[in-house]
Amino acid sequence: MQHTYSATIAWTGNRGSGTSSYRAYDRTWDIAVPGKAVIHCSNDPLLGGDSGKMNPEDLLLSSLSACHMLWYLHLASEAGITVLAYQDSPQGTGEVLKGGAGRFLSATLQPLITVPPDTDLALALALHDRIHEVCFIARSVNFPVSYVPTFIHP
Repeated sequence: MQHTYSATIAWTGNRGSGTSSYRAYDRTWDIAVPGKAVIHCSNDPLLGGDSGKMNPEDLLLSSLSACHMLWYLHLASEAGITVLAYQDSPQGTGEVLKGGAGRFLSATLQPLITVPPDTDLALALALHDRIHEVCFIARSVNFPVSYVPTFIHP
Protein backbone atom coordinates (compact mmCIF):
# COMPACT_ATOMS: atom_id res chain seq x y z
CA MET A 1 0.00 0.00 0.00
CA GLN A 2 1.44 3.38 -0.99
CA HIS A 3 0.82 6.72 0.68
CA THR A 4 1.10 10.13 -0.91
CA TYR A 5 2.22 13.17 1.03
CA SER A 6 2.20 16.72 -0.25
CA ALA A 7 3.16 20.17 0.91
CA THR A 8 3.72 23.61 -0.52
CA ILE A 9 7.12 25.16 0.12
CA ALA A 10 7.15 28.90 -0.62
CA TRP A 11 10.30 31.00 -0.41
CA THR A 12 9.63 34.17 1.63
CA GLY A 13 13.12 35.68 1.56
CA ASN A 14 12.96 38.06 -1.40
CA ARG A 15 14.00 41.46 -0.02
CA GLY A 16 13.10 43.14 -3.31
CA SER A 17 15.89 42.17 -5.68
CA GLY A 18 15.58 38.40 -5.51
CA THR A 19 18.82 36.48 -5.77
CA SER A 20 20.70 39.32 -7.48
CA SER A 21 23.61 38.57 -5.12
CA TYR A 22 24.41 36.03 -2.44
CA ARG A 23 23.67 38.46 0.39
CA ALA A 24 20.60 40.05 -1.25
CA TYR A 25 18.06 37.50 -0.03
CA ASP A 26 16.95 35.69 3.14
CA ARG A 27 16.98 31.94 3.47
CA THR A 28 13.39 31.76 4.72
CA TRP A 29 10.34 29.89 3.55
CA ASP A 30 6.96 28.62 4.69
CA ILE A 31 5.75 25.05 4.75
CA ALA A 32 2.04 24.76 4.09
CA VAL A 33 0.01 21.57 4.19
CA PRO A 34 -3.73 21.85 3.54
CA GLY A 35 -5.70 22.08 6.77
CA LYS A 36 -2.61 22.51 8.99
CA ALA A 37 -0.78 25.45 10.55
CA VAL A 38 1.93 27.03 8.42
CA ILE A 39 5.49 26.48 9.63
CA HIS A 40 7.86 29.41 9.12
CA CYS A 41 11.38 28.17 8.43
CA SER A 42 14.89 29.43 7.91
CA ASN A 43 18.32 28.12 7.13
CA ASP A 44 20.58 26.77 9.89
CA PRO A 45 21.99 29.72 11.90
CA LEU A 46 25.51 28.44 11.09
CA LEU A 47 24.68 29.29 7.48
CA GLY A 48 23.14 32.70 8.16
CA GLY A 49 19.64 31.60 9.06
CA ASP A 50 17.21 32.83 11.70
CA SER A 51 17.76 30.87 14.93
CA GLY A 52 14.13 31.52 15.94
CA LYS A 53 12.74 29.44 13.08
CA MET A 54 12.81 25.74 12.29
CA ASN A 55 15.43 24.63 9.78
CA PRO A 56 15.60 21.43 7.69
CA GLU A 57 17.91 19.77 10.20
CA ASP A 58 15.52 20.56 13.09
CA LEU A 59 12.63 19.15 11.10
CA LEU A 60 14.43 15.93 10.16
CA LEU A 61 15.60 15.25 13.71
CA SER A 62 12.14 16.06 15.09
CA SER A 63 10.47 13.78 12.54
CA LEU A 64 12.82 10.94 13.41
CA SER A 65 12.12 11.36 17.12
CA ALA A 66 8.34 11.68 16.66
CA CYS A 67 8.18 8.56 14.47
CA HIS A 68 10.16 6.58 17.07
CA MET A 69 7.89 7.85 19.84
CA LEU A 70 4.68 6.96 18.02
CA TRP A 71 5.90 3.45 17.26
CA TYR A 72 7.12 3.03 20.85
CA LEU A 73 3.71 4.00 22.21
CA HIS A 74 2.05 1.57 19.80
CA LEU A 75 4.35 -1.33 20.64
CA ALA A 76 4.08 -0.57 24.37
CA SER A 77 0.29 -0.67 24.26
CA GLU A 78 0.40 -4.01 22.42
CA ALA A 79 2.90 -5.42 24.95
CA GLY A 80 0.88 -4.32 27.98
CA ILE A 81 3.39 -1.63 28.95
CA THR A 82 1.62 1.49 30.21
CA VAL A 83 3.43 4.68 29.27
CA LEU A 84 2.42 7.65 31.41
CA ALA A 85 4.71 10.25 29.81
CA TYR A 86 7.27 10.37 27.00
CA GLN A 87 9.71 13.13 26.18
CA ASP A 88 12.75 13.04 23.94
CA SER A 89 15.78 15.28 23.54
CA PRO A 90 17.32 13.92 20.34
CA GLN A 91 20.81 14.92 19.28
CA GLY A 92 22.02 14.88 15.70
CA THR A 93 25.61 15.09 14.55
CA GLY A 94 26.31 16.52 11.14
CA GLU A 95 29.19 17.69 9.05
CA VAL A 96 29.67 20.36 6.43
CA LEU A 97 32.38 19.75 3.87
CA LYS A 98 34.64 22.45 2.38
CA GLY A 99 32.43 22.79 -0.69
CA GLY A 100 29.38 23.45 1.48
CA ALA A 101 27.72 20.04 1.15
CA GLY A 102 26.47 18.69 4.44
CA ARG A 103 24.92 15.58 5.91
CA PHE A 104 23.89 13.94 9.13
CA LEU A 105 26.47 11.47 10.43
CA SER A 106 24.28 10.06 13.20
CA ALA A 107 21.38 10.71 15.52
CA THR A 108 20.83 9.64 19.10
CA LEU A 109 17.35 9.59 20.57
CA GLN A 110 17.21 10.08 24.34
CA PRO A 111 13.64 9.38 25.41
CA LEU A 112 12.63 9.92 29.01
CA ILE A 113 9.74 7.54 29.59
CA THR A 114 7.55 7.43 32.69
CA VAL A 115 5.97 4.05 33.47
CA PRO A 116 4.18 2.62 36.54
CA PRO A 117 6.35 1.09 39.31
CA ASP A 118 5.47 -2.52 38.45
CA THR A 119 6.57 -2.23 34.78
CA ASP A 120 8.79 -4.90 33.26
CA LEU A 121 11.70 -2.59 32.40
CA ALA A 122 13.54 -5.25 30.39
CA LEU A 123 10.53 -5.59 28.10
CA ALA A 124 10.03 -1.81 27.99
CA LEU A 125 13.65 -1.41 26.89
CA ALA A 126 13.50 -4.24 24.35
CA LEU A 127 10.63 -2.56 22.49
CA HIS A 128 13.06 0.08 21.23
CA ASP A 129 14.98 -2.60 19.32
CA ARG A 130 11.94 -3.29 17.13
CA ILE A 131 11.17 0.28 16.12
CA HIS A 132 13.83 0.75 13.44
CA GLU A 133 12.24 -2.18 11.56
CA VAL A 134 8.94 -0.29 11.19
CA CYS A 135 9.49 3.47 11.64
CA PHE A 136 8.94 5.16 8.28
CA ILE A 137 11.46 7.93 8.95
CA ALA A 138 14.18 5.75 10.49
CA ARG A 139 13.91 3.35 7.56
CA SER A 140 14.32 6.29 5.16
CA VAL A 141 17.51 7.87 6.49
CA ASN A 142 21.01 6.74 5.52
CA PHE A 143 22.78 7.44 8.81
CA PRO A 144 22.84 5.41 12.04
CA VAL A 145 20.16 6.09 14.61
CA SER A 146 20.71 4.97 18.18
CA TYR A 147 18.67 5.43 21.33
CA VAL A 148 19.46 5.79 25.00
CA PRO A 149 16.17 5.60 26.89
CA THR A 150 15.75 6.48 30.55
CA PHE A 151 12.81 5.09 32.46
CA ILE A 152 11.15 6.82 35.39
CA HIS A 153 9.02 4.47 37.46
CA PRO A 154 7.83 6.25 40.60
